[in-house]
Amino acid sequence: MRPARSRLRPRRPVQSLRTRLVLTFLAVSALSALLTSALTFRQARAAILDRAQDAAVSDLRVQTDSLAPGLPATPSRSDLTALVKQLDLVGESRQWRTSAEYGDLRAGAGGIPRELRTAARDGGTVRQRVERHGEPWLLIAMPVERTRGSGASGLTVYAALSLHDEKTDIAALVTAAQAGAVPALLFALVPALLAARSLLRPVRRLRSAAEEITGGRLDTRLPVTGRDELADLTRTFNEMAATLERDDAELRRMGENARRFAADVSHELRTPLAAMAAVTEVLDEGAADLDPDTADAVRLVSDETRKLTRLVDDLMEISRFDAGAAALHLDEVDLATSIRKTLQLRGWSGQVNAELPEGVRARLDPRRLDVVLANLVGNALRHGGPPVTVRAHQAGPRVVVEVRDGGPGIPEEVLPHVFDRFYKADSARTRSHGSGLGLSVARENVRLHGGTLTAANPPGGGALFTVTLPSAAPQDRAGEAS
Repeated sequence: MRPARSRLRPRRPVQSLRTRLVLTFLAVSALSALLTSALTFRQARAAILDRAQDAAVSDLRVQTDSLAPGLPATPSRSDLTALVKQLDLVGESRQWRTSAEYGDLRAGAGGIPRELRTAARDGGTVRQRVERHGEPWLLIAMPVERTRGSGASGLTVYAALSLHDEKTDIAALVTAAQAGAVPALLFALVPALLAARSLLRPVRRLRSAAEEITGGRLDTRLPVTGRDELADLTRTFNEMAATLERDDAELRRMGENARRFAADVSHELRTPLAAMAAVTEVLDEGAADLDPDTADAVRLVSDETRKLTRLVDDLMEISRFDAGAAALHLDEVDLATSIRKTLQLRGWSGQVNAELPEGVRARLDPRRLDVVLANLVGNALRHGGPPVTVRAHQAGPRVVVEVRDGGPGIPEEVLPHVFDRFYKADSARTRSHGSGLGLSVARENVRLHGGTLTAANPPGGGALFTVTLPSAAPQDRAGEAS
């Protein structure tokens, strides 16, 4: 027989693992594309600018080498001006602006940085890229030799040309890279979804299987496919489920044997106990005529026989609850009358304060209600302290009965265990009046009615036991719900 499916806790909202995997895949793809584009852009930009610079330097050198031999050994300002005009004319396609310098003489466009002039005097052609009004420019400083290999002439030619076209080419390259990034990400989305689906399918199966095991289906198993980590996890899950199923079957078998043993022993003890109880009642009646020692022995046997009878009765009752054989015999009862009857039958009317309003009625099993009240009130009288008070009232569709004593209360470490079977707060108190089953029997009887039984230490001291029962029978409530 499978256990009833337990109520699963509502699942807290979580971020979808599939969404996280897809986003991670896309982020990695985007980062890879970005790095690749950045490296490609850097190389392409450097290649474009280097090619433009090399071409400009080469053209300037060719033009300078062809025009410089016609200059006098000591050129004048007018000679420099003529050279600059010729260079501007032949370099019209490049739209460069040239200037020339010989000693203190200068001609042509200005705006040449001092550091560039200084570097040119040190020898060799110098190139420098600068930013002017938001536009990139290339500056070239080229010392001129009169005849090849004859050394420097002291004449330096400068050229400034715009790199606007190269900037436009680079911008077009960036635009093309950006335009290609979006389709690349879209294309990457498809394998990301496929990868997430293939990865999460076994995870979803594992989650569903775990929920089934939580609900009591311990025979749940999953097929193992592949040889990866998820396959190992599935195999481990199956082994865990098999172990749980074996342990559950063994525990059920042991529990069933224990319940059967308790029921059999209790049943076998009832007949001799009934005979013993009858004999002890006869002995009790004649105990006054016996000598004191014999009378004490007779009373001791009678007390122990009654304790053993209560223990056997409680064991039988617990066995019925465990076997699911306990039945309710419902009747329409007046709650105040039922409680007073319980107190009167046990001689507790003078020891208990009863605050019982009239007119509170409910469909209950009178015998089981009597067992609950007898256990709670008896426990308060034995282990609590005066005053002991029983209150009852109607609370909407339920009735509430409270039993409170004026004792020291229940120790905090004991409070969670007061309804455990055979639990006693003082382990040394082995010869107490109770069997250790009374509160357990009371709670099972309340649960059978569909109610609750709780224990607490209220403000003001003492212990408080609260019984909450539906005022209508379980089947009546089921009919109303339908």
